[in-house]
Amino acid sequence: MGVSETGRHRVIVVGGGFGGLNVTRALDRADVDVTLVDRANHHLFQPLLYQVATGILPPGLIAPALRSITKRQRNARVLLADVQDLDLDRRVVGARAPDGRLLELPYDTLVVAAGATHSYFGKDQLAEFAPGMKTVEDARYLRDGILAKFEMAEIATDPAERAEWLTFVVVGAGPTGVELAGQIAELAHTVLPRDYRSADTRQARIILLEGAGAVLPPFAPKLQAYTKKRLEQMGIEVRLNTLAVEMDHQSITVKGPDGLETIRAGTRIWAAGVQASPLARMLAEKAGVEADRAGRIPVGPDCTVPGHPEVFALGDMASLDKLPGVAQPAIQEGKYVGKVIKDRLAGRQTPPFKYFDKGTMATIGYRSAVADAFGVKVTGFLAYVMWIFIHVLYLADWGNRLGTLYTWARALWLSKNRGNRIIAFETARQEVAEARPPTILPRRIAPTAAPDAEEAIPGAPREAGDAR
Repeated sequence: MGVSETGRHRVIVVGGGFGGLNVTRALDRADVDVTLVDRANHHLFQPLLYQVATGILPPGLIAPALRSITKRQRNARVLLADVQDLDLDRRVVGARAPDGRLLELPYDTLVVAAGATHSYFGKDQLAEFAPGMKTVEDARYLRDGILAKFEMAEIATDPAERAEWLTFVVVGAGPTGVELAGQIAELAHTVLPRDYRSADTRQARIILLEGAGAVLPPFAPKLQAYTKKRLEQMGIEVRLNTLAVEMDHQSITVKGPDGLETIRAGTRIWAAGVQASPLARMLAEKAGVEADRAGRIPVGPDCTVPGHPEVFALGDMASLDKLPGVAQPAIQEGKYVGKVIKDRLAGRQTPPFKYFDKGTMATIGYRSAVADAFGVKVTGFLAYVMWIFIHVLYLADWGNRLGTLYTWARALWLSKNRGNRIIAFETARQEVAEARPPTILPRRIAPTAAPDAEEAIPGAPREAGDAR
């Protein structure tokens, strides 16, 4: 393996998610210089992102700053930059800094762990009407939109209009979709009823769509059956074998066993699929290999890119042994790649990567979850406790773990209130501008309103938060 002019091996890690962060940590005290490059300055714990979207947790508890995490690692530095090019021949990563300047980052070893983004299965136009949730910005956007719809329901006087504001459709019944639908239901049915006077939030309609024949398709039938039953007990409409085929800002058209149906809904959320980061296809093209249908690049048993032993790809953007795109493979691959790099520098051989399946789990609502771990299938409160333990354990540090436990205790167990429900008029105005039911005429609600205030609403720009 090559070394830099200074004698220290240069490792560039692209992506500060589970994979990239674990590679960086595994190289602590190794005789290398590590540069961690990411478009965000934080490490996002995506499994809890839905709790930001539903007002349970503040973003900081699940997205600590990368610099804070690596501050004691003397051989690592963090750069906030957007990777634009991967020059495998020159061994240089091209990136753009926030001020627009171009950076050239030479490497001896390159690790690309750029994660995944939303997949609309070829219907990318749906992203405008049904945002997904992969970043903190996405979660904030969804939270603001959800809260704004309750505010509009309070203002509405027409029952049909109010019903539209209080209709929430979640597309995709995997773990993210199930968790989002469950928390929206708890927000509407348990947290908010006493907060509003005109709108009865308990009348909110939450619809969960799934194209397959069961919720949580990768899970065991026993867990699927329990989850569906529990969701329906929470007042959620679960529609299986149903696909979203068309949308606009006020409705969603679905195709189910009974044919086509158009549902008027103020909120549509996409949780149906993922595809690899665009960097995966770029890396595949540069390396002369073909990415799969989900955009993932095939890698060898040591996570290296074919023909380039100095380049590693891992996590959601890599295809290896049909591993699922969840946190555990990325974490284990990250630790493994760090070991491979150290072994190579020491002249040692490393056996092929072997994944240890620790199971899967999903929370449905308060005190309700499903878990399949170590061959044991658990439902209900015990699964909920297991879910809490595992998710807290994998947060970045003890401060975040304790803060999350305290916030959960306050929001879910003690007060049954959610403190992260801040929304301002301007935010609400932008969120509902395009979702306003077209049959409802604008009306002045206060004599002091500006003459053109209502006219400005339909054309208001939408906040950033689109799928990336």
